Amino acid sequence: MFIIAGLGNPTSQYEGTRHNAGFDVIDALADKYNISVDGKKNRAYIGKGIIEGQKVILAKPQTYMNLSGESIRGLIDYFKIDEEQELIVIYDDISLPPGQIRIRKKGSAGGHNGMKNIISHLGTDVFPRVKVGVGEKPKNYDLADYVLSRFSKEEEQEMAEGYGKSVQAVEKILDGEMEAAMNEYNRKVKPKEI
Repeated sequence: MFIIAGLGNPTSQYEGTRHNAGFDVIDALADKYNISVDGKKNRAYIGKGIIEGQKVILAKPQTYMNLSGESIRGLIDYFKIDEEQELIVIYDDISLPPGQIRIRKKGSAGGHNGMKNIISHLGTDVFPRVKVGVGEKPKNYDLADYVLSRFSKEEEQEMAEGYGKSVQAVEKILDGEMEAAMNEYNRKVKPKEI
């Protein structure tokens, strides 16, 4: 069984913000596989289903981003999964252009407070993750304000493509094709000509 956790902030005021890209990918997976993410467990909304022949739990922690690890640690303990093999975390990344994704088997939090908290609670940084680009913070812009801002119309289109790629990446990881997923999605994408 896999836990696929998308990171974000609860309540409607944060819907559609850059920081909620993880929640948006969970919603895309839930839609595609007809999984209702309306159960509650360990301070997360969860939904159980099957993706690529694997039993999965889709999870949206409701602890607010910076305490995501509390909820995920509880889910891992409750469902008795191996976090290094059976956890996939999906979250926003400001170092990638909107809609570009990057897959990693392990690694540091890279300044992302939600990931810092997860690594702290798990005691390891060895677990697969899918990073979804939300665009670089403009100069003289407060980071918190930026990640809680919404996308432009053009960025929304790029993000929709990114969510689609994230769904495909998760499918490949669940299918045991982590290397293939990394090879396919970790390439630099050329900026669009203007």
